[in-house]
Formats: sequence, C-alpha cells, structure tokens
Amino acid sequence: MSSSKTYSNFGEKFNRYSGITRLMDDLNDGLRTPGALMLGGGNPASIPEMLDYFSSITSSMLSSGELVSAMANYDGPQGKNSFVKALAKLLNQTYGWDISEKNISLTNGSQSAFFYLFNLLAGQQPDGSHKKILLPLAPEYIGYSDSGLADDIFVSYKPEIELLSERQFKYHVDFSQIEIDDSVAAICASRPTNPTGNLLTDEEVYKLDALAKKHNIPLILDNAYGTPFPNIVFEQATPFWNDNTILCMSLSKLGLPGLRCGIVIANQAITQALTNINGIIGLAPGSIGPTVAQHMIESNDLLRLSNDVIRPFYKEKSARAISLLQSAIDEPRFRIHKPEGAIFLWLWFDELPITTMELYQRLKARGVLIVPGEYFFFGQKDQWVHSQQCLRMNYVQNDDDMQKGINIIAEEVAKAYANTQ
Repeated sequence: MSSSKTYSNFGEKFNRYSGITRLMDDLNDGLRTPGALMLGGGNPASIPEMLDYFSSITSSMLSSGELVSAMANYDGPQGKNSFVKALAKLLNQTYGWDISEKNISLTNGSQSAFFYLFNLLAGQQPDGSHKKILLPLAPEYIGYSDSGLADDIFVSYKPEIELLSERQFKYHVDFSQIEIDDSVAAICASRPTNPTGNLLTDEEVYKLDALAKKHNIPLILDNAYGTPFPNIVFEQATPFWNDNTILCMSLSKLGLPGLRCGIVIANQAITQALTNINGIIGLAPGSIGPTVAQHMIESNDLLRLSNDVIRPFYKEKSARAISLLQSAIDEPRFRIHKPEGAIFLWLWFDELPITTMELYQRLKARGVLIVPGEYFFFGQKDQWVHSQQCLRMNYVQNDDDMQKGINIIAEEVAKAYANTQ
C-alpha cells in the first residue's frame, strides 16, 4: 500500500501517534534496553508473594483442566458467566450492592471498556448534537484522551491546589467551576487517579453522584487501582456504586496486566449495550483472566490478597520513593502530590524554566523514562502553565533503579533551574 494512502476518518484519527502510544512504546523499548530506568510506564510491581500465588494457582488449574478449558472455548459476549455470578455474589455479600450477573460485563482490558463507554455515550448524537464526557478534575488518565471516535469529546476542569507540609500538595475538585448542560453525556473520574495518586474523598464522590443524578447522566468511576480490589489505596475510601454509577475495574493491578480483563458494573441497560458491542467488535472477552479471578474469589483470596499483600507493598514502596525524592531534590519549588493510592508519584516543579516535555527528552537521552505532565490536561481550552511543570513517575522499580533514576532527575532539574539564575 502506498505511504500516501488516504484512510477513512476513523483511520486518520486512530493512526495518530498519541500520548498513550508513546507511553506504551517507551515501556516496551525500555524493557528491551539494558540499563534503562523505567520510571514511566504503568506496569504493576512484581510482588514476589503474588507471583508465587499466581504460579501456584495456575499450575493447579492446569492440572485440573480448568486452564485448558478456558483457552479452548469461547465465553459469551458478556463474559464468563460463572465469574460474573461469583463477583456479583461477592459484592452483594460484602457491600450490600443490589446487583446480579445482569449488572456486570467484561472487556478485553479496561482500556477497551472506556473506548466502548465514551463512544456509547458521547460524540455525535442521533439528533445531530455533539456530547462530551466531563472530567471534574484534570490531570486525568492519559489513556482517555484519544479514545473518542470524534475529536473534542472531553471537557475538564482545573483543580483547587492545597499546599501541604513537607513539600507536598493535593488536588481537590473545584465544584464552583463545574458547569453541566445538555452537551454533557456523563461525568468520569478515576479513583485513585492515574497520574497523580489523588483520591477523591467520599464527600467529593457523593457530590459528583448528586450532580449526575440531577442532570440525568451517569457517573463513571475508574476503579483500576481502587477498593475493594486491588485496593492500592492509602487513605479512607468507601466502595461506591448505585444504579446510576458505571464502575470500571480491572485485573491488571492485581499483577495480571497480560490477561487483559476489564470489569464494568452498571445498570442492566448499559450492561446489555456493552455485551452487544463486545459481540460485534471482539466476539467475546478473553476467558483466562475471569477463570483465574473466579478461582481467587472461590478461595477467598481476592480481597484478602488485596488488603494484606498488595496494599501494604505499594504503601511501603511509595513512602520509600518519596524519601528518596525529598533527599535528592532540595529545590524549595519542588512538591509531590500527596500519595493516596495508585502506583505513581506526581512531581511538580513550580517555575520550571523548561517544559516537562523538554525535561522528558533530556531524561530519556540519559536512559530515564518518565511521562511528561502535558499529556494529562486534555479537555481544556486554555493552556495552563502548571501542566508544563509536572511529571508522572512510577515508583514500583527496585530501590537501586529508583535511586539512580531520581539522582538523574535531580541533576537535570537543577541544571534547568540554574540556567535562569
């Protein structure tokens, strides 16, 4: 095919080199590059106890024939029925949620779930109007930004910034800014947030829920890192769902990203719509992830491991990374978003004389892979200088690699600040 070939509108849009593609390319290239310091991508940590657990249960499932059966048969387009029923029962019994298997659908990873949901609700409508997804607080997950079939399907709002002690800060939803009219199809927020580790408070979630109900639109909560599993949450957070909420979960941050299993808990109409989309686009979701997760539920291991192994592991790693950063970077204009969950730290270099896109290039040249903050502030009309002063850093690497990478970040940041003095 000629390189000058013109694609369809779909082809032109999704053939772009997007932020999420750059991130995943860096992740892949870094894994293949000896000595690369991988402080950017979103691979979960290799937690020894979890790896041993997965090795043990998959060996058992292979011996019993469960694993081969999962590989050798299609599930229905809604996803593995026995897992969906087991999960509904678990959530009913644990949290009193009024759900059944008719409220849960599976996708091939939560990235697919958001592509389906955003395009199910937003974009061009049958009456010719154009609707958007409202993000109440940016920065927000980079993987959303290019997922619309149409351009311009997001509107987002700057947060309030609370300055904290020990050179930390925290974002809050600025409810005084938020405007909702007929052009808004849904509200969406991640909890805890990728990239910042910010955790919406229970009060903020209740306010967003009230706004969604008032305007007769759904509230989408991205729970990829949240409670009840994998529970990479370091502050108090109440699990939240009702009939107007679309709760999106995943097996990835349990330590199973390669199984590509997303979980959507919603009302029956949304569940049926996602089932229909699954059938058309992918026939059926993959079976291995749900089979492993069902085994974890039946063994009473899913919530136990989330609470007793995964959460404390990441909490300790986060605290260690903050200690290394605070020791290495003595610049008073440097702050870290309070770590409340997820697997990233959000670094803010106030008054940085170069953009973090330029800092990203300088660090990449020295073998340190991070993610520049500009990618996470989509859906805003005005350029905000704060968006060019932030970096997302993955803290799951071993201490030696984190120390090496942080030292290089400290050196390049010091050079950037020194050039203006």
